[in-house]
Amino acid sequence: MAATIVILYVSKLNKIVHFPDFDRSIPVKLFPLPLIYVGNHISGLSSTSKLSLPMFTVLRKFTIPLTLLLEIIILGKRYPLSIIVSVFAIILGAFIAAGSDLSFNLEGYIFVLLNDIFTAANGVYTKQKIDPKELGKYGVLFYNACFMVVPAVIISLSTGDFHQATHFQLWTNFLFVFQFILSCLLGFLLMYSTVLCSHYNSALTTTVVGAIKNISIAYIGMLIGGDYIFSILNFIGLNICMAGGLRYSFLTLRGNSKPTQHGDEE
Repeated sequence: MAATIVILYVSKLNKIVHFPDFDRSIPVKLFPLPLIYVGNHISGLSSTSKLSLPMFTVLRKFTIPLTLLLEIIILGKRYPLSIIVSVFAIILGAFIAAGSDLSFNLEGYIFVLLNDIFTAANGVYTKQKIDPKELGKYGVLFYNACFMVVPAVIISLSTGDFHQATHFQLWTNFLFVFQFILSCLLGFLLMYSTVLCSHYNSALTTTVVGAIKNISIAYIGMLIGGDYIFSILNFIGLNICMAGGLRYSFLTLRGNSKPTQHGDEE
């Protein structure tokens, strides 16, 4: 958050980027993004610690249909049946891939489903707020980080994380500090690229791209690393996931490449 604030504020001073100056209307325009942002982080960290990786991967896929539903409700978008089918193919593939690890943990399930809701809402509301007539993509990133720094510090103080961080032994190690700062800068780059993807495409496309990325990592893990444990169900599920993701990408790109009719423009 600090890296985001510093990078964007310095860029604004140097007229590299533009976003509105602070006024009383900013919190109203931004709401409820900061609350969703906090809920997303807390539920994400809690669910990761309580579920096995395969089950966590399956339940996180529910972000995709939730994003689809929220875009229909909040943004008023309409999707053809072919897009909806490809979305549910991704979820079906995820269930098959993790079919051998359906261990039950109620608390973990609740946290990960809350995380799905917060993630979907974050994507959809970000798409709504980055309208150039409102805050724009840089304004959303900057003011969201500004409003979240104080609550984040309070939460870290109450959980003891801040105390652990300040007493960490490697703060005098140059290599660690360099890597830590680099991770903060890359964190900003990740948030910016996510907002940019939502700006040019849709919240649903951003979510599906994230799912395809995770599947791609699984494929790479089969060849590199040596920790992939092969099973028929897992391999079939991964292929169904990838097929659904590629089908979605194909339909989206084909839709974007179609020439717009004069009547549609009007």
